[in-house]
Amino acid sequence: MKKVLNFIKNTKLKNAILLIFLLSLYIFISAQSYVTAVSSELSEAVFRLHVLANSDSDEDQELKLKVRDKLLAYMNSICADCSTKEEAISIAQNHKEEFKKIAEETIRENGYNYSVQININNFYFPTKNYGDISLPAGFYDALRVEIGSGKGKNWWCVMFPSLCFIDVSSGVVDDEAKENLEEHLSDESFNIISDSENTELKFKFKLIEFFAEKGLFTAKN
Repeated sequence: MKKVLNFIKNTKLKNAILLIFLLSLYIFISAQSYVTAVSSELSEAVFRLHVLANSDSDEDQELKLKVRDKLLAYMNSICADCSTKEEAISIAQNHKEEFKKIAEETIRENGYNYSVQININNFYFPTKNYGDISLPAGFYDALRVEIGSGKGKNWWCVMFPSLCFIDVSSGVVDDEAKENLEEHLSDESFNIISDSENTELKFKFKLIEFFAEKGLFTAKN
């Protein structure tokens, strides 16, 4: 009788462990599916600009900002009427040499002779705040500009939909830019990156951030 009772107890314990395992697996798969869906939508909707300085010296960082300003001015002139991300990427691809020339001229005007590398590809980005808009860590298509060795601190913004600050020093995204971004995202995705007060949305944002930082199933084109 004792053996039977022990067998029943062990069976119940095994079943409980199995149930917990299956429930945990279901939660993980559900979270993974959700994160992949949202990060994929963000990745497919956004095209970013990424400028890397030669080094972290004050001079190189100041030079990076001057190059950034020139590139932003040019970018705004050629991408102002873009209606899709694909169009923005196509324009950037067609003007890569102009981007490089502008960067090189700015560098020379400031007394340096650093080389410039321009690449358009899919890159990993950490979490970044743009005023009251926050993009979670993940892989995004971007125009990357490397000055010299590209070993210094970097700067980035969103080329499409445009979240590059008109007044860079203010750190404020205007309503038109946010409306433009909202048009290219589902309500769920836009709310996640724009609402920092809602506890549920904050948790979802952190979930996406966690999966991306750990390299777990986030979108990569």
